[in-house]
Amino acid sequence: MSDTFLNRKQIEESVAVVRAHTLHQPRVGLVLGSGLGTLADAVERADVIPYADIPHFAVSTVEGHVGRLLVGMLEEQPVIVMQGRSHYYEGYSMQQVTLPVRVMKLLGVEILIVTNAAGGLAPEFRPGDLMLITDHINLIGMAGLSPLRGPNDPTLGPRFPDMSVAYDAGLRELALRVAAELKIKLHQGVYMCLAGPSFETPADLRFLRKIGADAVGMSTVPEVTVARHGGIKVLGISGISNVAMIEPGSTHSPTHEEVLQAGQAIVPKLTTLIRGVLKSLPARKLP
Repeated sequence: MSDTFLNRKQIEESVAVVRAHTLHQPRVGLVLGSGLGTLADAVERADVIPYADIPHFAVSTVEGHVGRLLVGMLEEQPVIVMQGRSHYYEGYSMQQVTLPVRVMKLLGVEILIVTNAAGGLAPEFRPGDLMLITDHINLIGMAGLSPLRGPNDPTLGPRFPDMSVAYDAGLRELALRVAAELKIKLHQGVYMCLAGPSFETPADLRFLRKIGADAVGMSTVPEVTVARHGGIKVLGISGISNVAMIEPGSTHSPTHEEVLQAGQAIVPKLTTLIRGVLKSLPARKLP
C-alpha cells in the first residue's frame, strides 16, 4: 500500500501555481475520464497548465488522459477542467490521485462534475450509453485504500465525513431534466470502483452485479470521497464503454482501445448534457 500523505502546505503550493497561471475564479470543477478529454476543447479563454508544472501533482501515464488543467469559461460558468486523471494503479497514493480535488476546493470550487468510462453490468446497458451515478460502492475504500487514510486536517474536512448522499440530489434532478429536454437517454445506477488495472473475471462481474453495481470502473470514487470531505457538491456521469461479459467462455475480451473508441460515441452526448447542466445552474451565491 502506497503511503504518500500530503499536508495543507503542499496543497497550497499546488494552488499557488494554478493561481499564478490564471485570473479565473472557478466555481465548477470537471474531471474527464478515459477517452472523454475532448470536452475540454469547449472551454473558452482557457488557461492551460500541464500537470507536470504543478508541484505534487501526479502525472497521467495512461493513453486517453492528456494530463493538464484548463481554467476558463464554459456556458458562462467559470470552470476548472482536469483533462485526464491519475489512478491508484499507476503507482500513486490515494492522496496524490485526489490532490486536484483538494486544489479545486481551495480555489473556491463549489460543484464537482466527475465523468468516467465504465463497463456496463446492468443488462439494459449498451456501449455508448450514459449513466447518471446515483450512488457508489467503495469496495477498495472498504478494504483500506481510502484517500482519507492518515492524519486528518480539520481545516479540509471532518475526520468522519457523511457519505449518505455522495451525489447531490438537486444536481441529479437537474441533469435528468436537462437530459429529457435535450432528448438524451440517461440511465441511472450505482457505480463500483475497483483498483485495477486488470479487467474483471466473469466471477468478479457476477459478484459485483449481485451486490448492486450497475457499472464498474477504476476511478471516480476517491475523488468523490475527497470532494464530499471538503463540502463540494458532486454530479457523476459514467459513459458505458463496453458491456461486461458476465458468463465465462465469451469470445470477446475487453481492451483499453475499446474504451477509447467508445468515447467517440459518448463524448457528443456527454458534452451536450454537461453544457446543458452548466447553463441551467442557479446563480452563484454571493458571500
